[in-house]
Amino acid sequence: MSIVINLDVMMAKRKKGLTELAGEVDITLANLSILKNNKAKAVRLSTLNAICRALDCQPGDILQYVEDDAEETENGK
Repeated sequence: MSIVINLDVMMAKRKKGLTELAGEVDITLANLSILKNNKAKAVRLSTLNAICRALDCQPGDILQYVEDDAEETENGK
């Protein structure tokens, strides 16, 4: 995958936990955890919009493009 979700980084910067953010975004803890742990295959723009509003950030603060070769090196493949 070439898109990395850095939600955990933004949550830490804003000092917000999963439960607090899930309540603000109106998303289940399970689905937010999937996003936070970079396991999601897709994200709705409405969800991204709500996350950005809750964390007072831009989509680029959460989403990052990573070359496949660089990702494989990071994951030890």
